[in-house]
Amino acid sequence: MTATGNTIATGNGNGDENERAARPGCVITADGSYAARLALNGESWYPERWTLGGPEPYAVPLPGHQPEEPGRTEVQPLADGRVLIHRVTDGRHTFSLLYPTGPGTGELALGTVECAGEESLLRLLPPAPTGDRAYALAVAGDTTTVWLLTGGEHGPAPVARVPARCSGGVWLDRTGRLLALDRTPRGGPTKSVVVDLARGGEVSPLLEITEESEDRLLLADPDSGLVLIRSDAPSPGRARLGWGVLGSTLPVRFPECLRLDSCSVTPFAIQPGQTLTPESCAVALRIDGTAGHWVGVWRPSERRVQHFPPPRGWLAGAGLWTREGELRLPFATDTVRCGIARLAVPPRAAVPAPATTSASASTSASTVAEEAAERSDADSAVRPVPLQQAPLLGRTTSGTARVRVRRPLKDPADTSAPPMCAPHMGAPHMSAPHTPSEHTPPAPPPAPPPVDTAKTSPADLVKHAPIPNAPVMAAR
Repeated sequence: MTATGNTIATGNGNGDENERAARPGCVITADGSYAARLALNGESWYPERWTLGGPEPYAVPLPGHQPEEPGRTEVQPLADGRVLIHRVTDGRHTFSLLYPTGPGTGELALGTVECAGEESLLRLLPPAPTGDRAYALAVAGDTTTVWLLTGGEHGPAPVARVPARCSGGVWLDRTGRLLALDRTPRGGPTKSVVVDLARGGEVSPLLEITEESEDRLLLADPDSGLVLIRSDAPSPGRARLGWGVLGSTLPVRFPECLRLDSCSVTPFAIQPGQTLTPESCAVALRIDGTAGHWVGVWRPSERRVQHFPPPRGWLAGAGLWTREGELRLPFATDTVRCGIARLAVPPRAAVPAPATTSASASTSASTVAEEAAERSDADSAVRPVPLQQAPLLGRTTSGTARVRVRRPLKDPADTSAPPMCAPHMGAPHMSAPHTPSEHTPPAPPPAPPPVDTAKTSPADLVKHAPIPNAPVMAAR
């Protein structure tokens, strides 16, 4: 199982506007075995752990000595059943592990992190894929620090430092080594970078569509390589949802069906286990409109969004997929304290059809043009190359955009490093597509050499197929 989604908490100041997004109702471990949330009892909030790995889910309350403060308290479950809690008091961020002890709650203090200042921000990152570690992202001034909170030797410790303010947070592999962040230098624009936690926080570029576009990574599935992004490249000034595939040279696509008038669309989970068929991965969407919020399901191959009413009491923005394609949505009501609604969403034929409800996206001429472009790109596909080597091939009229990347980022203090944002001179160009002969199959790629992870960079990792789930980017 795979569950993904960002848990956002404000710091002690204003913070970045994009960090003020609505938080999911609960946080689920990467393997789907546990969940945690803040529950309400009368007028008091307390941590609650859900066990999801058994035949039926059940909740265990973990109240402390005083009520918690929503918006200033975060919880995150670990794979061993303990719950990390993050509290904010007068600019000091305290971290503890909670666990049940018979009728009471045990609490193991981990330490504190000071993050003072009006523009400072500290929040938990999404659950690590291994389940035994937890991380936080601290932003102060023009510097962002990744903190290891639990799983280390001596409590909270900084493990990476990134120049400029960062937001987001998406794990790119199953080992918890590669973390994607959305980096915003002073003056912008925002671009996604990858932080290698096994190499002292080495930072490398990950996603750039155009020089001026705001490009953010929202979700990634290490099995299939499917990624969801938000960028204003196809329509400057207005961000749109797009998708690509790690390891392909096809362009990032911005489907028309993901543009819903007067609605906010946020992906929160990708179906795992679809190793060779990223286009068939189901993506769960939280859709917020004037009528409330509901669930959308979309697959790249279908080019349409299916809309479903959420279960009563859905903890909005939370959920996970099974490998078999069942979407599980946690909910809680006055009568059902801990529940999981199961939604089977089989693939549907990708046949364009007019909208049947006010929330559905209508089929238009642009959709037909997009489908024709997809077929054209599929016919002229070449052997995938890593994202760090993919060229910028310019924008196309079908609402797609190609990926451009840069050299690894250097600290501004290193005067020997080349300029971080060298201007791109001249107009984007399109390279001639390569069409293999019908009678001469392409030569197979050479066997990859063994990889020494202690001496490799993220750009090297993506070149070796034996390294599972490494971030080789695509854009489709």
